[in-house]
Amino acid sequence: MKISYIVAESAGNVTLQSMEYDPASLEPDQVLLENEYSVISAGTERAWISGQANNPLQSFPYYPGYSASGRVMLTGCRVTSLKPGDRVLITAGGHRSHTVKPADSVFKITNDSIDLRDAAFAYIASFSMLGVRNLRIEPGESVMIAGLGILGMIALQFAALSGAVPLMVADYDEARLALAMELGADAAFHPGDADFVEQIRAFTDGAGVNAVVEVTGVAAALKQALQYTAKRGRISLLGCTRVPDAPIDFYREVHLPGIALIGAHTSNHAEGGSRPERWTANDDYRTFLRFLANGKMKMRPLVSEMVSPANAHEVYTRLITMKNPPLGVMFDWQSIR
Repeated sequence: MKISYIVAESAGNVTLQSMEYDPASLEPDQVLLENEYSVISAGTERAWISGQANNPLQSFPYYPGYSASGRVMLTGCRVTSLKPGDRVLITAGGHRSHTVKPADSVFKITNDSIDLRDAAFAYIASFSMLGVRNLRIEPGESVMIAGLGILGMIALQFAALSGAVPLMVADYDEARLALAMELGADAAFHPGDADFVEQIRAFTDGAGVNAVVEVTGVAAALKQALQYTAKRGRISLLGCTRVPDAPIDFYREVHLPGIALIGAHTSNHAEGGSRPERWTANDDYRTFLRFLANGKMKMRPLVSEMVSPANAHEVYTRLITMKNPPLGVMFDWQSIR
């Protein structure tokens, strides 16, 4: 059988390729998964594909994609937890038509009411959920979501469910600010305004924001956040600040006001033994799917484009060259079968 996959052979050079796979080579404890949808994680994929990941593991060829959904196509002879036809999350599997994974690493979707288009966001959503959980928000605390890409839009919804009041957002894009208000924000701010920090301080009666989810990954935005965060407030670093191009006076801006900076990389999810304040990635998948099922989280408004993987080169060219790329782009793998 043929497996199609998206690969960056070199910086900026993204293509759809294919290879032959023999299903008979499936190991006893593995499953062959058929992808239906995968979501582009714009910040991460843009950085890695452009060669600007600021990571010692940066190399090419690079295989983007880690948040998808689909069905079990084939199971190894020892697999009892899954069967062909089961609907599943496909995490860290790449943008590809089929993925082979160990059966014990695959999360099954048990609620048939959940659309696979929405479920495809689960892995990305777990990043946002970790970023919000790390803040330990209490009902009535003021919260700012700085940056309204997919991660920020999901963090906004989870912060609302966590009791954030008032819930604020900041972004340069007016359309994204308007969408955030529709999804539950109480106030929206434009970081380009000369009195941006003063506006936020005034909205919080001079106190500043109790907790911030910094999603931009831009050092200058983090520096701004330190100025509008309340004394002894917390900032969750959900966005990857890859380029430290804005100096921070840690004594004046962090130490004196007692602000806590919390790393929120997905690798910091707990491993096993889940409990309050030590939630695993699977806990977050389960919670996210439950929120989808009862309508408390909405993914469809985040999808700007549904595209064929055949158009991968054009999609990624736009992603790495446009100043403001589309909010959410999904690949429909059914379109090339």
